[in-house]
Amino acid sequence: MIAVQRDGETMELHRTLRLEGTLFLMALGYLTRLPVPADLPESDDLTVRAVKYQPAVGALVGGIAATVLWLASAVLPGMVAVLLGVAAAIVVTGAFHEDGLADAADGLGAGRDRNQTLHIMNDARLGTYGGLALGLVLALRVALLAAMPPLEAGLALIAAHGVARMGVVHVMARNTSAHLVGLRALMPNVTPDGYRIALASTLVLMVPLVLAVGPLATLFGFVAAVLCAQVVRILFIRRIGGWTGTALAPRSRWAKSASTSASRSGSDGLTRPLSGAPGGKTCSEERYF
Repeated sequence: MIAVQRDGETMELHRTLRLEGTLFLMALGYLTRLPVPADLPESDDLTVRAVKYQPAVGALVGGIAATVLWLASAVLPGMVAVLLGVAAAIVVTGAFHEDGLADAADGLGAGRDRNQTLHIMNDARLGTYGGLALGLVLALRVALLAAMPPLEAGLALIAAHGVARMGVVHVMARNTSAHLVGLRALMPNVTPDGYRIALASTLVLMVPLVLAVGPLATLFGFVAAVLCAQVVRILFIRRIGGWTGTALAPRSRWAKSASTSASRSGSDGLTRPLSGAPGGKTCSEERYF
């Protein structure tokens, strides 16, 4: 009987590990261009449960960017190494949030009401506001990372990618979609357990950065990111009544920019900036994972 019970427990553990691995691969396949098995299952239930792995996928993207930065910094000037690291994250994610940031900036800048704002945000063409926002955010990220030692810049990339993904999870869990009719109103949210797991994994991701730059610098940047993200969240709620796939991208982008700026100027070199970003397919897809 004991042997049968142990066999049953072993089989249950294997099923659980297999399911969790599938959920992680679903998140990885949606948020990046990295190859995943083509036969992954698809269902709304699994999609909701896979959201908890967004910070982990973000950290993986940040880890790739950090690795490129560290390797390049050994043989190339610091600015070039930072550019290559940032470019690596963009390639891995397929410029997911860069696309969404530009679309959202165009919508907020040129839209006069809710319907026009949503229409412009769903337009794939790049406008003046989008081009300016994209250029300024990328320039700010590169400048702040270049001002940091390579080790700390790489750790900041890893932590910021994870924190940014947690910001997206938070918005999806605490707010409703701006699309109130049709299938878009049925977009998946986040389970309570999934939210807690995502938050816990995000805190773990920040530990190396805390050890490298200290808790005060990390906390200062994190608080700045949260405050900026809340401002952006309120802006979108007032303008379009909630979130869309496109609207989530600038929230994470602007939050990271705030954290880098605040950390850099926090205490005359004591604090260090966070920078980086998560990614995925295309922000015009409103079924944002």
